[in-house]
Amino acid sequence: MDGTDASLEPPLQVLDPLRRLAAEALGAALLLAIVVGSGIMGQRLAGGNDAIALLGNTLATGAGLVVLIEVFGPVSGAHFNPAVTLVFALRREIGARLAAGYVAAQVIGAILGVWAAHAMFALPILEVSSKLRAGPAQVFSEAVATFGLILTILGTLRFRPQVTPVAVGLYITSAYWFTASTSFANPAVTLARSLSDTFAGIAPSSAPGFWLGQLAGALAGVAAAGFFTRAESAARLER
Repeated sequence: MDGTDASLEPPLQVLDPLRRLAAEALGAALLLAIVVGSGIMGQRLAGGNDAIALLGNTLATGAGLVVLIEVFGPVSGAHFNPAVTLVFALRREIGARLAAGYVAAQVIGAILGVWAAHAMFALPILEVSSKLRAGPAQVFSEAVATFGLILTILGTLRFRPQVTPVAVGLYITSAYWFTASTSFANPAVTLARSLSDTFAGIAPSSAPGFWLGQLAGALAGVAAAGFFTRAESAARLER
């Protein structure tokens, strides 16, 4: 006996969801601190060259994602993204109640991460972005970005789960450059970045279009992953 009173310890069924929610909130906060903070740093150091600023923003985000998924994946699955949580809820791999908690934690964490980035760079904590990212091309870009993200996650989890963190980080790194929207691919990120009038910001009036694209892309990604998974399973049965 170690002298502790086991009756004082929270029951596992209470502690486990709290750990998961805390992991989602902290992971989302760190992700947004990385995204917004590296955007601010990149713009300050780039001397007006937006390509250099975006490159710095991209590398920091991709690298940070790999680390965050490795750290929090074993705890909560490292969603950090309502679109990802929706996908797992649709696949019945997470319950509706816990999924709602995940989304709330992700949104709260993301906003806190933006505020932390502002504090680190001596900016006003409370801001609203003025950076317009509107138009059909931007919405379509978000659909493509989110589609690719969901396909990357579900495909690697099905076939090579050990590479999922790196694959996600690399996909987002590439999507920063091949999509016109620079690949938000995350409703919580979109909301939080509307509260930062910096390089990484998005005007609140542009956010609904991004959310529409992200939802469409997520649903298409689920469908595509399901098709390829079924095709692979059928091929194995035929061998």
